[in-house]
Amino acid sequence: MNEREKIIHLWFEMWLTKQDLGIDSIFAEDVIYTESWSPQYNKRQIVKHWFQEWNTRGKVVTWEIKQFFHKENQTIVEWYFKNEMNNGSVEEFDGISLVEWTRDNKIKSLKEFGCNLHNYNPYEHSDQPEFRGERASWF
Repeated sequence: MNEREKIIHLWFEMWLTKQDLGIDSIFAEDVIYTESWSPQYNKRQIVKHWFQEWNTRGKVVTWEIKQFFHKENQTIVEWYFKNEMNNGSVEEFDGISLVEWTRDNKIKSLKEFGCNLHNYNPYEHSDQPEFRGERASWF
């Protein structure tokens, strides 16, 4: 496992354990972190605040890495995610993070993209598409 993969594993582990195990050491001070459903956190201090505050409202129960792709100063990580919030709601989805690195291997930018798990074929019963009226729970 290379250094960048170790850093991403550490970030996911922080969420699973609800502990800051080194946010200052893995994110650039001027990081831009964009979640799959639009919130964006500019600056490492805001990422730390979000991490601490979010973990008072719920817990990440699974954040499983499926694979990595690396090219120059970027990494793509494919993953499966599930959380349980204190209000009883549960969210789970597949996703990808696009990570941009600084020269010293700190995360400069991270953008998450989500994919609903409840896939279906809209052409299964007809030549005309039949779409479900549901939305992804995190949008």
